[in-house]
Amino acid sequence: MFSRLHSDIQCILDRDPAARTAWEVLTCYPGLHAVVLHRWANACWRADFKWVGRFISNFSRWVTGIEIHPGAKLGERVFFDHGMGIVIGETAEIGDGCTIYHGVTLGGTSLYKGEKRHPTLGKDVVIGAGAKILGGFVVGDGAKVGSNAVVTKPVPAGATAVGNPARISGYVGENQQAEVVDNANQTLASPQVVAGKAVLHPLTQAVDMRGSLAAMEFASQCPFTPKRLFMVHGVPNKSVRGEHAHHECHQFLIAASGSVTVSVDDGKNRGSVVLNSPDRGLYIPPLTWGSQYQFSSDAVLLVLASHEYDDADYIRDYKTFLDDIGTIA
Repeated sequence: MFSRLHSDIQCILDRDPAARTAWEVLTCYPGLHAVVLHRWANACWRADFKWVGRFISNFSRWVTGIEIHPGAKLGERVFFDHGMGIVIGETAEIGDGCTIYHGVTLGGTSLYKGEKRHPTLGKDVVIGAGAKILGGFVVGDGAKVGSNAVVTKPVPAGATAVGNPARISGYVGENQQAEVVDNANQTLASPQVVAGKAVLHPLTQAVDMRGSLAAMEFASQCPFTPKRLFMVHGVPNKSVRGEHAHHECHQFLIAASGSVTVSVDDGKNRGSVVLNSPDRGLYIPPLTWGSQYQFSSDAVLLVLASHEYDDADYIRDYKTFLDDIGTIA
């Protein structure tokens, strides 16, 4: 018990520059008090002493200003910073290392008992002040939700979600320099590494008074022999596509029209590019996690693939992807 309390105090000292001593944290931080009281309430709840659990939860709300249903699940090193006005519902789950600021609601959109009504936060998630996360979906590991955002759909691992309704504005730890490379007003003279083995390639372009032509010679310019072509279009601006990797399939992405931001992640490095011109394309090798977001209304994303469609080739869970990368390494 004391080792766990020590871990709770240390995580606050590590994350809050205003925290000066362990004694100050122990005596003056309502976020810590709420976590400790919730553990007692949750133990009673799981032991089927429901009223006792609710009473402890209600007492905690009086003294800390933080309302946590006794049925909610909290991981290790959870930090409620300031804390006042936080509301966490019965089926919510909060992973290890999460930081939640004041005024946050982890709420539900369903009134049916027995359902998963409240969100699940992965590890090391940060939720900004006043954000509302509503529904029984997952906010992935390492994601960040901006202040006052209203989130009603899953947030991918490592993503940053902002606004009302929330949209993906980027990914944590991206190589922002890669975005500068991919600009329709700049000439891409040579291939540019985005992250790991994902590379932005220039295509052959001819321009005259009749317009522009972009061409690609498969034998010399494509890193693989395509066997399939598909196009992604009509995607709402706030939607995220992709969110998977492949075991064996290679892909080459070209914005035939409009613009789309593509994030790639090889498990160690993450980068993003804005594809907004058909004179360049992004090569994504196997075992690279890819996501597409911020689609313009006229965006048409053309994708060349080295393999025919095979559902077994997809890795759709980010944790599984990281495990596979670790196994291969």
